[in-house]
Amino acid sequence: MAVLVTGGAGYIGSHACVELLLSGRDVVVLDNFSNSSPVALKRIKDLTGKSFRVYNVDLLDKAGLEHVFSENDIEAVLHFAGLKAVGESVSVPLKYYRNNVIGTVYLCEVMQQYGVKRMVFSSSATVYGVAENVPITEDSRLTAINPYGRTKLMIEELLHDIYQADDEWRIAVLRYFNPVGAHSSGKIGEDPKGTPNNLMPYIAQVAAGKRPQLSVFGANYPTKDGTGIRDYIHVVDLALAHLKALEYIQAHAGIEAFNIGTGVGYSVLEMINAFEQASGKTIPYIVSERRNGDVALCYANPDKARSRLKWQAKRDIHAMCEDTWRWQSNNPNGYQSVSDSRQAPIEKESPLVKTAAFLL
Repeated sequence: MAVLVTGGAGYIGSHACVELLLSGRDVVVLDNFSNSSPVALKRIKDLTGKSFRVYNVDLLDKAGLEHVFSENDIEAVLHFAGLKAVGESVSVPLKYYRNNVIGTVYLCEVMQQYGVKRMVFSSSATVYGVAENVPITEDSRLTAINPYGRTKLMIEELLHDIYQADDEWRIAVLRYFNPVGAHSSGKIGEDPKGTPNNLMPYIAQVAAGKRPQLSVFGANYPTKDGTGIRDYIHVVDLALAHLKALEYIQAHAGIEAFNIGTGVGYSVLEMINAFEQASGKTIPYIVSERRNGDVALCYANPDKARSRLKWQAKRDIHAMCEDTWRWQSNNPNGYQSVSDSRQAPIEKESPLVKTAAFLL
């Protein structure tokens, strides 16, 4: 039996696929490649020495989803697929509600149709909005303040309703804080399209000379150095949390939410300094005005994940920065680097046969 990974070619999904395959599990990847590259899948195979089936299918293509389930003996789903840029979600909210929420509805309908009732859902700390207290616990008030966050919260509520209607479902909701880093090999990592939305890839591109400087939004917060403090978690630790969550739902019925973070907050200036040490590069920056919605402090209380999932983050800020720099240095243009100019055959297939499986 296999684990279906939606968005398996993406940043977090690709790292989860590596850990799943190395743990001996069979994997089926579903991705529409709108914000990812098939090259990541080739590298997953190179890293693990394992083959797996890949489907170029959009979650909004319900017939395509049914085709995937009909061809594979799927026991559980790791659900990563979704649009994730907060700023874009404000500009085009309908695109986010349609893709993230309706796509998940279709996925759950097909799962139910085929009797697959185990899911680990990729949620986000954005469901907490502007948290009233830190560290943030799972029972903190849920008040998403942008369309992206609201799609995550709506999906969480949808999953609760599904379980209430059918208690055979087993669901783990993982609320990520700030994923950073890359695989230690430098083979897979974060490959943002256009201008990065997050701090770490932006810093990495400044260090690599692709961008002239970093903007630090606000330096007058009530923090130790005046800049905002966030909980950054290494993407490999995050991927391993999904394996623990998968084990958890195999043994426990119901639906549970877990914060996935380190429980330690780092300021923007601390991240800059750590990256300068890891890369040997100077990161020029300017201080800009605060952005609306930004808060001084945001970090997790990960005790629930530690006690119930038997998981905790192990990689520190130095590993986060070193692995990010290794990825950036080895792949200055992301997955479009010269060494990977040969694209996986998925991209060359006709859309008319996009639901056909490719063995990588």
